[in-house]
Amino acid sequence: MGDKRFSALFLIICFVAIIVTMPLVRGDLSYSFPEEMKRGSVIGNIAKDLGLNLGTFSSRKARVDIAGARKRFCDVNTNTGDLITSEKIDRENLCGKKPSCVVTIDLVLENPLELHRVSLHVVDVNDNSPQFRENLIEMEISESAERGNHFSIEEAHDADVGQNTVQRYVLQKNDHFVLAVDSNNVELVLENKLDREKKRELSLLLTAIDGGSPQKSGTVVIHVTVLDAND
Repeated sequence: MGDKRFSALFLIICFVAIIVTMPLVRGDLSYSFPEEMKRGSVIGNIAKDLGLNLGTFSSRKARVDIAGARKRFCDVNTNTGDLITSEKIDRENLCGKKPSCVVTIDLVLENPLELHRVSLHVVDVNDNSPQFRENLIEMEISESAERGNHFSIEEAHDADVGQNTVQRYVLQKNDHFVLAVDSNNVELVLENKLDREKKRELSLLLTAIDGGSPQKSGTVVIHVTVLDAND
């Protein structure tokens, strides 16, 4: 009987010891800020937002831990309680084309050990222009091609996401072709037949435009060689 009581008491003591020594993890905090902010820019006053005593920040060795990250994206100023960027953050390098870019960090304080989980939402800015893979696209089209024929063009790419990526295309006005765009498919549509005897070559300017503010664009020249119907 005594052994059972001792075992139960021992388990209770162990449980209490684990609870006492465990780091105290507080509720989440979230910040949203644009990419490419200068080093030392203030994301937010983390001490104030978490209701922490700024006077003990330094003595409790407040610091930021980023699990699994090779770089330190941010740090904490123990004098002001500000969470600041420690380097420029490039959203495209960090999250690629993901629609949402979130970095999770822990604010750590010692004596006693205390953790605060913080989510950083990095917002895309329009810092990339649409680009075609080549500056010049060469095409050969027979003069026997019928009106309404479609000719595929490789689409432009933009490293940004959402509204900041490619939104529309504009084809330079000309006598023979109009543009058809369906999702990511970009095509020239022959509106008026070609005549090699009148014009052997055509140069068309195609522009890709994003939806950022201000808007950015990229261009490609489409060079069309008109082939004789007997070739």
